[in-house]
Amino acid sequence: MKKIAVFASGSGSNFQSIVDEIDSGTLEADVRLLVCDRPGARATERAEAAGIPVFSFRAKEYESKEAFEREIIRELEAAGVEFIVLAGYMRLIGPTLLEAFGGRIVNIHPSILPAFPGKDAIGQAFDGGVKVTGVTIHYVDAGMDTGEIIAQEAVTVEEDETRESLQRKIQAVEHRLYPATLRDLFRKKSDGSIALIW
Repeated sequence: MKKIAVFASGSGSNFQSIVDEIDSGTLEADVRLLVCDRPGARATERAEAAGIPVFSFRAKEYESKEAFEREIIRELEAAGVEFIVLAGYMRLIGPTLLEAFGGRIVNIHPSILPAFPGKDAIGQAFDGGVKVTGVTIHYVDAGMDTGEIIAQEAVTVEEDETRESLQRKIQAVEHRLYPATLRDLFRKKSDGSIALIW
């Protein structure tokens, strides 16, 4: 069973969808830690309710990104974490964490990458007047949402769509697609090896 950490900055709805799938037995994973850069965020409350340990921090209290990423790595190693799942974590992963967990970090993004990378992808798509947007799950590299794509699913933008209704549609896809993609990544092959290679 894959030992994972989930990183989140806000409400943690994708984190909750992962926990729910694990609890239902449809996703074989063990969430060892929630990492949150906003102490008191809703994601931390969800983790505490699920009995999952939390490491929260404020980046401004560290002298550098390297400094707080080194502390994160210590927490991950102490928890036995093998794989990192970003779920609404609003910081670029730096070289320190990438070196330690290279090829073992995935992220979910609310657009069909490479369209609308970065912050407020739903707003970018809505304001851009596109007819189709969606959800992407990808490996994390040093760029802004530039890593190898693992899975994508399109969402149609209707003529009477509002920004809020589009966000609800995209989140519904996220909450289904992320656990399903993780399930595929973590599934063992018939010969006992892991389908995910790093």
